[in-house]
Amino acid sequence: MLGGNTPAQDGAETSTVQVTVTNLRNTKGVVRACMTTNPKLFPKCRGEAKAYSVTVPAATTVTLSFKDVKPGRYAIALLHDENNNGKADRALMMMPKEGYGFSRDAKVRMGPPKFKSAAFDVTSEDQSQSIKMRYML
Repeated sequence: MLGGNTPAQDGAETSTVQVTVTNLRNTKGVVRACMTTNPKLFPKCRGEAKAYSVTVPAATTVTLSFKDVKPGRYAIALLHDENNNGKADRALMMMPKEGYGFSRDAKVRMGPPKFKSAAFDVTSEDQSQSIKMRYML
């Protein structure tokens, strides 16, 4: 989830998706966010050239923006990377040690939510999302 936004290339109408992230447990590290239309690559977005990504310093509440977003069906995944090492640290190889969140505040059960649980539609109009950061440990 590193890097910047991927701008629209073909002149299609685009919009901005602004995300407010709440419930961070501290201000250490960064918040990494990715937004994709590809259900197979959600929630990691790795190797997805069309994914949008943003990294911002952690704070009590964080606001970030995905700019030049083409219309489509997207899902957002967040990581509170407290040690800023570029990955989601885990305990016992499974449980996340750092915070996470998903668009539509999709619930986590035995693993991350499916794309369809977090998906929302982006049109040519700007929109706002609010996502609560969650922690297991």
